[in-house]
Amino acid sequence: MGRVEGKVAFITGAARGQGRSHAVRLAEEGADIIAIDICAPISGMQYEAATYEDLVETASLIKKLGKNVFICQVDVRDFEGLRAAIEEGVSMFGRLDIVAANAGITSVARPTEELLDSDWQDMIDVNLTGVWHTIKASVPHMISGGNGGSIVITSSIAGMRPYKNLSHYVTTKHGIIGLMKASALELAIHNIRVNTLHPTQVYTPMIINDATYKLFLRSGELTEDRFAESSKSMHALPVPWVEPIDVSNALLFLASDESRFITGITLPIDAGAMLK
Repeated sequence: MGRVEGKVAFITGAARGQGRSHAVRLAEEGADIIAIDICAPISGMQYEAATYEDLVETASLIKKLGKNVFICQVDVRDFEGLRAAIEEGVSMFGRLDIVAANAGITSVARPTEELLDSDWQDMIDVNLTGVWHTIKASVPHMISGGNGGSIVITSSIAGMRPYKNLSHYVTTKHGIIGLMKASALELAIHNIRVNTLHPTQVYTPMIINDATYKLFLRSGELTEDRFAESSKSMHALPVPWVEPIDVSNALLFLASDESRFITGITLPIDAGAMLK
């Protein structure tokens, strides 16, 4: 216990799923948390959006661990809103050490030539520009604090390999790697490390829904059990997906001093998917 004791972490997309898991895991290890989420649907999403009540529940879980938390409903596409939320959180806690740029979406799957302009633009704006906004708004506080720090960005195995009919998603997740590497070089002088996580399917509402099932199951009943069997074929290890805690444990390692000399890496949490 206490691997990030006394530190403050800023987490985007924290209302549920991986973001909530990251917030709780870091709080378990001693961090106070600044947590944001849009808490609203975005065009093209084919699964239920998180709600403000979900974000409040994340805060409740953190408080039960005896840690402090500041929450704010804000869209990562809104740079000024994002910056204001971070400034309020840092003013409350006095520092910023860890950034988990986790917010992201999936949307309708179509061949590239059939994608709507809105499909493309919303994906770029949330998954890529939103990460840039997160870094841009956070870094001044980390530099002025003089304590170094760790930025961990959620990409995907789709950032390391392509998938048909998801060119907009694949593009954002590949782009995140370039942003990470450039930022790692720029921020090394301040002892701020920047790395990316690359999960396979994670058992969250973003994946466990009919739209995802349709990508994997070309015919027949759309069920979680049938999806699980199809998804398992992607992996070297005999599992259909990983759990949010598996990604959070990787994030915790990269956020802690245990990885103090690790920067600029792409870390898969993929059950061996990249081996196949």
